[in-house]
Amino acid sequence: MLARASLLAALAIWTLTLAPFGSSAGSFLHLPNLVFHEAGHVIFGLFGRFMAVLGGSLMQCFVPLAAAAAFMRQRDRYGAAVAVWWAGENLLDLAPYIADARRLQMTLLGGRTGAEVEGHDWEYLLAEVGWLHLDETLGLAAHRVGLAVMIGALVWGAAALFRRAGNVPRDAE
Repeated sequence: MLARASLLAALAIWTLTLAPFGSSAGSFLHLPNLVFHEAGHVIFGLFGRFMAVLGGSLMQCFVPLAAAAAFMRQRDRYGAAVAVWWAGENLLDLAPYIADARRLQMTLLGGRTGAEVEGHDWEYLLAEVGWLHLDETLGLAAHRVGLAVMIGALVWGAAALFRRAGNVPRDAE
């Protein structure tokens, strides 16, 4: 119980440090998230170019949600809340990438910016749907939704801990 409460407190503090737009780039979760992002390009590549490009961001958010579903099947609402927090953190991780679709100044996996190469995922995606002019607005929206998800997950995790501490049966959590 103490370990779970400590982790939740650490996630709350971490949420505060990630709250400013763009601060998630230095997060140690960025590289693990990137693994899932790149795998998503390959997996969703079966469905054409647009889905291959979008698949990176989809998979980056899908993996933590799949983990949350697995925890829910085990009736571990606390574990699910932590996984949902991670999904929100992934939205924060994607937000600067989305917002950079026109500027193309973000350094990509190969060490060069989108302007130095052919562009990047979100430039292509937003141009394809005619929303390139909304890149900064959509990036900020992803950031805000991500923060809301993280805060909601923290509240959910705390509620699960309090219920468990009060000896409420796990089914009632």
